[in-house]
Amino acid sequence: MESRRLTTLLGRVAVLACLPYLTLKLLWVLGFDTGVVDTHRVGRATWIAANVVTFLLDAVAAVVAHTLTRPAGLRTPAWLLTFPLWMASGLLIPLLTGLAGGSVTALVTGLPNPLAAGDWLAPWVYGVVYGGFTVEAVTLLGAFALYAHQRWGGLLRRPLHALPDTGTRAMQRIFLLPAAVLLAALGTVHVLWGAGSPLGTAAADVAARTVISRASEWAAGLLSLVGAAGLLLLVLPGPLPRLRVRTPLALAWCGGAAAFACGGCLWLGQAVTDGLVRGASTVPEGLPGLVGALELCAGLVVLCAGSFALCELTAATRSGPAVAGGHRAARPARSASRPAVRECTTADDR
Repeated sequence: MESRRLTTLLGRVAVLACLPYLTLKLLWVLGFDTGVVDTHRVGRATWIAANVVTFLLDAVAAVVAHTLTRPAGLRTPAWLLTFPLWMASGLLIPLLTGLAGGSVTALVTGLPNPLAAGDWLAPWVYGVVYGGFTVEAVTLLGAFALYAHQRWGGLLRRPLHALPDTGTRAMQRIFLLPAAVLLAALGTVHVLWGAGSPLGTAAADVAARTVISRASEWAAGLLSLVGAAGLLLLVLPGPLPRLRVRTPLALAWCGGAAAFACGGCLWLGQAVTDGLVRGASTVPEGLPGLVGALELCAGLVVLCAGSFALCELTAATRSGPAVAGGHRAARPARSASRPAVRECTTADDR
């Protein structure tokens, strides 16, 4: 009961944390340049389109946060919540870790912080936006962690060696092992860029790096590396068979989401813009462009494999224990007046 109350509280705070950002985006879409210093840096059509898209993304986050506060949220189809929350994780976690790391580095070393320059947006805009994102990330993802343990707690608390051998587990290994290797390679490239390496990048791009962009590269690289480690533990649990599922799953969740949302989807958006807007050249060339495309592919593989695994594991744990002849034991009838509020329940939860 206390966990449910805390989930409700965190979800409501997350909804409130979305409001300043949504208000600012709505003002910009309506033509009010509140807090915008340089109104000519971006074309008007691109500016409006970008603000509409980001407004909708945060509006979806607010709706999902509200759903987590409702009792009916435990009966909502899993994919309706897990996909937007996976995307939210992939956008918020690298954004905030890169921002925090870059800001601290600038404060300690005295390097210029581009967020304080005020040449495009007023500094208070960054405070409102990123302050709201910080609260939103902590409360939204915290509420989802509690929600996940309420709904799939039996599965998340299982040791890796006790995972059911689902029908596509061997096929998942075939796809996830290369995805893990790819994420590790891409993470290494990001770390090198964060350390100042000019590997595969133009001299102008290297000169344009700031303390924030370097910290963001570090964040992207480390998240990809921990994502690769989580995937390897999930598909090859031999070294740590007693480790509970929730730990490597959280690593794979965060790393795969960051690569897909902040890397692959950003590259895809730039490619779409380049195709639709005449004269635009926003797609990175050379190695940076290749990294973005590969992050999109790796993220899609993780997304698809994770969706299949969630469906199969949920179905396997809902079924009764196997009996002689390959059939499953009949389960006692559930009272029609008692709604099913939990999935993946095990004997440990009773």
